[in-house]
Amino acid sequence: MKRILWATLIVAGLGATAAGAGPFRSRGAARGQAPQAAAPVEHRTYCASWTAHSEQPEKVDARPLVWVLDGAGDLKGCSSAMIAAMARSDYPVELAPFQWSHGYRKLLADQTDTEHTREQGCRLAAAIQERRAREPGRRVVVAGHSAGCGVILAAGDVLPMDAVDRVLLLAPSVSTGYDVRPTVWSAREGVDVFCSKKDWVALGFVVRVVGTTDKNRFAAAAGRWGFQPRGDKALGDVEATRFRQHFWTEEMARTGHTGGHHGVNSPEFIRTYLFPLMLGAK
Repeated sequence: MKRILWATLIVAGLGATAAGAGPFRSRGAARGQAPQAAAPVEHRTYCASWTAHSEQPEKVDARPLVWVLDGAGDLKGCSSAMIAAMARSDYPVELAPFQWSHGYRKLLADQTDTEHTREQGCRLAAAIQERRAREPGRRVVVAGHSAGCGVILAAGDVLPMDAVDRVLLLAPSVSTGYDVRPTVWSAREGVDVFCSKKDWVALGFVVRVVGTTDKNRFAAAAGRWGFQPRGDKALGDVEATRFRQHFWTEEMARTGHTGGHHGVNSPEFIRTYLFPLMLGAK
């Protein structure tokens, strides 16, 4: 008798499921309409939980993603200044500080270890590409100060064309003859360099003693005199339009940037001159 009862219940349950009854029927079926196609789902065991995947792409964050590279010694002057500038403005950006230094206050190692700079540049390029794959269509800017610019340029040497939207080099401590062409092509809107001839301590005296970030003991720093691509490194017509150098002026002093090496880290300078570039307003 029990076997007959169990068989009856099983047959009834299968029939109800086949007819669209039971707890998993669609809302349309409940109204006598044709059942709608179910959204694609992925079922896993209870041990691994259950997940569902939508065919709709993830919503792109409207804020620009700004990779920030501090100067030598991991003193966080640039990234801290950008955070302070964001706190006193309405510019919506997401800052992504990239840790590349040998360690806190290891300024000499960061400035002179060219191999480390190249390795960190490859790490940065991989991080940019990985994030870009996860968030296609999002605006991406890369900004760095002093020796951090060497890492950005090393990343630009290996990044594909138009991998980012814009590159900002603030008081770069690399040599004036550095080949910037690969980085120019890696940035869709090009490269903006901020230099100051008044930066005679860090990018004058110090660089003469220890050399530039790209290990040139006898070259001047681009952050003081600007990049001077010549010979086989000279920029073509299109490259020249994507490469802009901004030298310090008296007008910038109103923002707290008085021409020294860390003047570009003034929050008001960042708010006035850099945030518009990050947003693509200029």
